[in-house]
Amino acid sequence: MCLPPTPTLPLKGGGGFAVPRPMTQHSDTLLASYHAAIANDLAAEKIRLLMKLRKLNITDTRVLSAMESTPREAFVEAAFRDRAYEDNALPIAAEQTISMPSVVAIMTQALDVQPRHMVLEIGTGSGYQAAILAKLCRRLHTIERHRELYEVATARFDTLKLRNITCHLGDGAKGWAHAAPYSRIMVTCAAIEEPTALLEQLADGGKMVIPLGEHVADQELFMITRKGSEFITEPLGSVRFVPLVEEKSAK
Repeated sequence: MCLPPTPTLPLKGGGGFAVPRPMTQHSDTLLASYHAAIANDLAAEKIRLLMKLRKLNITDTRVLSAMESTPREAFVEAAFRDRAYEDNALPIAAEQTISMPSVVAIMTQALDVQPRHMVLEIGTGSGYQAAILAKLCRRLHTIERHRELYEVATARFDTLKLRNITCHLGDGAKGWAHAAPYSRIMVTCAAIEEPTALLEQLADGGKMVIPLGEHVADQELFMITRKGSEFITEPLGSVRFVPLVEEKSAK
């Protein structure tokens, strides 16, 4: 598209025209004020979200602190940044979503991650859940099957200096046996049944939080605790997640 010609003004006394100087300083001031207003709005929305989480019985101060210090706006698409602290799932690339903050909080609190734990996450997605887990554990391995999401999440981890996260491109249903066993496993996509590979990679006494159900309307969140060769299952409530897809090779 062609731009219109720059208007000119006559010089005093005639004899030519002067091009008006751009109001750079004024424009920069307005832009800075605009960004400051957005930052203030996001900060207020974050406070309201944290208050809501407390009302939902999220009482673990480490989980609340991790969510408070993790900028969700850095993990959503630019078009949705002003909605970063709404308690809603938002669309991201590859037809996936970033989970509701309340669901992230419930799953994280249920997993009971401790500072010395080795944790595995299935389904990196935007990287938001991984960023929160990384602030609670010693080392986090996270697996994403979509290359686009994998590359974007890895860049976000680098930007936020989250050095204890290792992101892998691959089939989440197979886990990551190279670093097993894991004290905790978080699955952020729904399986029809418990993936055998993930059960095998769970340490004795370890816990896994996973949504199960073939159809979205029938999904339920479960806590699975390993006791030797036995696995104790406890329901945690209804949820809605994208399906866990098992495939022969990563996209």
